[in-house]
Amino acid sequence: MLSSPHLPALIPGPLAAEEAGVAPATIRKWVQLGHLRAAGRAGRAQLFRLEDVFAAERAARRRPRTA
Repeated sequence: MLSSPHLPALIPGPLAAEEAGVAPATIRKWVQLGHLRAAGRAGRAQLFRLEDVFAAERAARRRPRTA
Protein backbone atom coordinates (compact mmCIF):
# COMPACT_ATOMS: atom_id res chain seq x y z
CA MET A 1 0.00 0.00 0.00
CA LEU A 2 1.41 3.41 -0.93
CA SER A 3 1.22 6.19 1.62
CA SER A 4 -0.68 9.32 0.72
CA PRO A 5 1.30 12.58 0.56
CA HIS A 6 -1.33 14.00 2.94
CA LEU A 7 -0.91 11.28 5.57
CA PRO A 8 2.47 11.11 7.33
CA ALA A 9 4.11 7.71 7.58
CA LEU A 10 4.27 6.25 11.06
CA ILE A 11 7.33 4.29 12.14
CA PRO A 12 8.04 2.19 15.24
CA GLY A 13 10.31 3.44 18.02
CA PRO A 14 13.43 1.42 17.14
CA LEU A 15 13.36 2.66 13.54
CA ALA A 16 12.69 6.22 14.75
CA ALA A 17 15.75 5.95 16.99
CA GLU A 18 17.88 4.68 14.11
CA GLU A 19 16.76 7.53 11.85
CA ALA A 20 17.50 10.14 14.55
CA GLY A 21 20.85 8.56 15.44
CA VAL A 22 19.90 7.86 19.05
CA ALA A 23 19.31 4.76 21.16
CA PRO A 24 15.78 3.32 21.40
CA ALA A 25 15.93 4.13 25.13
CA THR A 26 16.30 7.80 24.18
CA ILE A 27 13.04 7.70 22.24
CA ARG A 28 11.33 6.12 25.25
CA LYS A 29 12.82 8.79 27.53
CA TRP A 30 11.63 11.62 25.25
CA VAL A 31 8.12 10.15 25.45
CA GLN A 32 8.35 9.81 29.23
CA LEU A 33 9.53 13.44 29.58
CA GLY A 34 6.82 14.72 27.24
CA HIS A 35 9.21 15.83 24.47
CA LEU A 36 7.72 13.37 21.96
CA ARG A 37 4.23 11.92 21.55
CA ALA A 38 3.34 8.69 19.85
CA ALA A 39 1.06 9.28 16.86
CA GLY A 40 -0.40 5.78 16.94
CA ARG A 41 0.00 2.20 18.02
CA ALA A 42 0.46 -1.17 16.36
CA GLY A 43 -0.33 -3.68 19.06
CA ARG A 44 1.91 -2.70 21.97
CA ALA A 45 4.39 -0.80 19.78
CA GLN A 46 4.24 2.98 19.71
CA LEU A 47 4.38 4.60 16.28
CA PHE A 48 5.88 8.01 15.59
CA ARG A 49 5.87 10.59 12.81
CA LEU A 50 9.43 10.99 11.58
CA GLU A 51 9.11 14.78 11.55
CA ASP A 52 8.11 14.70 15.25
CA VAL A 53 11.15 12.56 16.05
CA PHE A 54 13.47 14.98 14.25
CA ALA A 55 11.86 17.94 16.04
CA ALA A 56 12.42 16.24 19.42
CA GLU A 57 16.02 15.49 18.45
CA ARG A 58 16.66 19.13 17.49
CA ALA A 59 15.07 20.32 20.74
CA ALA A 60 17.19 17.87 22.74
CA ARG A 61 20.34 19.35 21.22
CA ARG A 62 19.23 22.82 22.32
CA ARG A 63 18.34 21.78 25.90
CA PRO A 64 21.17 21.93 28.45
CA ARG A 65 22.01 18.57 30.00
CA THR A 66 21.20 18.10 33.66
CA ALA A 67 22.95 15.80 36.10
